[in-house]
Amino acid sequence: MPAWMHSITAKVLGVGALALLMLIPLASIQSMVGERKDLNAQAAANVAKGWGGRQVLGGLMLAIPAEQTVLDDNRRPVTTRSTEFVLADRMATSATMNVERRRYGMYEVPVYVADVTFVGHVDAADISSFRQASGRTWLGAKAELQLPVADLQGLRDVGDVRVNGKPYRFVSSTAHAGGLPVVSVPLDLEALAGQSIDFTVRIKLAGTSSLQFLPTARTGTVDIKAPWPDPSFVGAALPVTRRVDDRSFQAQWRVLDLNRDYGQHWNDSDTHVDARMNASAFGVELFQPGSVYQQNDRAGKYALLFIAMTFVVFFLYEVLQRLRVHPVQYLLVGAAMVVFYILLLALSEQFGFALAYLMAALTVVGIIAGYASAVLRARRAGWTLGAVLALLYAVLYGLIGAEQYALLIGAVVLLAVVALLMYLTRHIDWYTQASRQLTE
Repeated sequence: MPAWMHSITAKVLGVGALALLMLIPLASIQSMVGERKDLNAQAAANVAKGWGGRQVLGGLMLAIPAEQTVLDDNRRPVTTRSTEFVLADRMATSATMNVERRRYGMYEVPVYVADVTFVGHVDAADISSFRQASGRTWLGAKAELQLPVADLQGLRDVGDVRVNGKPYRFVSSTAHAGGLPVVSVPLDLEALAGQSIDFTVRIKLAGTSSLQFLPTARTGTVDIKAPWPDPSFVGAALPVTRRVDDRSFQAQWRVLDLNRDYGQHWNDSDTHVDARMNASAFGVELFQPGSVYQQNDRAGKYALLFIAMTFVVFFLYEVLQRLRVHPVQYLLVGAAMVVFYILLLALSEQFGFALAYLMAALTVVGIIAGYASAVLRARRAGWTLGAVLALLYAVLYGLIGAEQYALLIGAVVLLAVVALLMYLTRHIDWYTQASRQLTE
């Protein structure tokens, strides 16, 4: 074998190549994490089928059928039908969410049943002004108050529906508003004789993971509260006030018609309104911070660094103790550290991330420490390497938990490791070490 292959430089390059070789199985493990995450999403979808999906609610909207007679190309009169929509002048919405966790196989999904109340007012001036400006004949006797609901499967109960103080009932409908299916309250506008419309609606709505609302009033407020410690406020508007503690949250939104890009009234022939309404939704996600898949994914991002640091410790022992560690032995140590991430993923789905991490780390540290004792021919070396590896896994766990400060902590730890290596090797004459290995 050529002498240069025994040199320190060749050894360093070889160890570096072995560390990079570990990227292949690590990439497969990251892909596996993604697949398991997709399976979790499928589990959530299966729960939603029987419970209720990610819910989006609009407030009550006044929908009025209208007719218009026009001449076709042959100058014959043709009557066309359309629907006119008028939004409330003001509306207050409140939702109290009762949250629980449902399991589908090994996967856990947050679900809720929300008690939702709408109290609103449709101004008579809005109705009359739009009626005069539309150029169509309104069929006021067939008007409806429509409630858009993203997943009608989630409707559990309609406790109270009152319009101008009188009780009404929701009926099913094939119509859509804002791109969402609706339930509706039949309403005779002709009988109201130009009055304003005041309504109160109370419903129970089941859903999975998310509850959002559409701004369907000139001035609207939405209050949401739930026993969930990690809300993620999403959508086109953020709450103006919020209170979050370790058990629950409460938030309020206030949205004006000036904050959206559609008006108080429109005709269903305007095909752009549905997309604009969907884009204006806002509300809350029942976020699960540090889910096992997020934590596994975050752990995998530091895998190559930790493998390289373990190889460096082996290499320093080899140089300082004048030992010979074969590349295959480096490869076996790297393989054990790769298996850690597979074991972590499998155990975390069954026992939770914290316990799984402890079990996987203790197993791999014990295996590598015992192997190092045999390879380096010193029990003390094995225990030292095991202690270093245990410290590395402890640091990794801290990085996984510190979502906002992970980069800062990682940078400080890496700098400290480089400084420690420089300190430990400050008196090594690498040329002497290389020539000594060539003569041996």
